[in-house]
Amino acid sequence: MDSAPAPLTVTDVTVRFAGLTALDAVSFTVEPGSVHAVIGPNGAGKSTCFNVLSGVYRAAAGTVRLGATELTGLAPHAIAALGVARTFQNLALPPHATVAESLHLGRHRLTRSGFLATGLRLPSAAREERRHRERVREIARFIGLEEALERPAGSLPYGQQKLVELGRALCMEPKILLLDEPIAGMTADERRRTAAVVADVRDSLGISIVMVEHDMGVVMKLADAVTVLDFGRRIAGGTPAEVQNDPAVVQAYLGAPA
Repeated sequence: MDSAPAPLTVTDVTVRFAGLTALDAVSFTVEPGSVHAVIGPNGAGKSTCFNVLSGVYRAAAGTVRLGATELTGLAPHAIAALGVARTFQNLALPPHATVAESLHLGRHRLTRSGFLATGLRLPSAAREERRHRERVREIARFIGLEEALERPAGSLPYGQQKLVELGRALCMEPKILLLDEPIAGMTADERRRTAAVVADVRDSLGISIVMVEHDMGVVMKLADAVTVLDFGRRIAGGTPAEVQNDPAVVQAYLGAPA
């Protein structure tokens, strides 16, 4: 990352589908180098929020900015080019690709050599390809999968496949990483390992992370800040401890009187 870290600022974002308001004037700020969790009961608007941040959905009102750069209304590939990478709740790995090939997909937006230079094996293209391979190996080492680089990604245990998905996103050299339920469906050991990798992404790489996650133990351990949604509205925000004890949050999750 060659520029100074910038906050991701979501201001009064509203999304409507056929008259139904999925997000209602939602605002929050993801501070540089922090883990910001977006939580809430099923149907709260978490996935809609992620889809706005990554450009899949277009907001009816409000803005999303990365520093001074407006992201609102940009196509997903344009948002990715500005340094926003996303993982998905459901694995999106190529079925027969190796771990190395899967990670290499994340380097696509950083490739500068043209089709002709690559096809002719010009020295500049060969140097760039070598740099990409080295970076893929570094990322694989970072997520603990260097020894599995030549294995088919689909043959790995589920938790490691999720780490490949995370590694692919890291290979994009993002400024903001959007993690959609990164530990869903994992065993206890896999959850601990993945949570440690996410913490390392923040602490060692300084990448800002927005995370949707249902496991409150992981949220409370990893998140620096939490935004709570319910029925498309922001009902609470603050540190994990502040949010955990907020009466509105207790009511939203447990149906208890506020």
